[in-house]
Amino acid sequence: MQFRTTIRLAACLVLCLGIAAVQGIVTRPEIAGWYSGLAKPPWTPPASLFPIVWTALYIMMAVALWRLWERAAPSPARNWAIVLFLVQLALNAAWSPLFFGAHATRLALIDIMILLVAIALTMVASARADRVAAWLLGPYLAWVAYAATLNGGIVWMN
Repeated sequence: MQFRTTIRLAACLVLCLGIAAVQGIVTRPEIAGWYSGLAKPPWTPPASLFPIVWTALYIMMAVALWRLWERAAPSPARNWAIVLFLVQLALNAAWSPLFFGAHATRLALIDIMILLVAIALTMVASARADRVAAWLLGPYLAWVAYAATLNGGIVWMN
């Protein structure tokens, strides 16, 4: 792998895993107290599953971004896919501070619904530039849709 390619991959990993780390810092202190006291839907997985799944998803997201940046030919389609990727990443980054930090479950639900649309749009735009990048975002879209049902269930039950 060329040096530039390695640096770009590292930058994408640092960006995505950095957001994951911030999410963990905001989330972790709330799990044993506030979160454990919420009524949750019966399809809620054990709390220990979330960091495992999210770590894998953030790595896949980083590789998708890297492919758009490094492998896709420069074009307006690639540029749009990267812009949408960054928009969805910002929406993703906002969710934990809203849900866990501010305990604003309704605002977090609005955020995650907009995030779902943003991920879907990112996948469509990415497919025009690099199909593999788009497919790498598929599990992320599925997990966020599932997480949205959890968020909605928590809003409904609390």
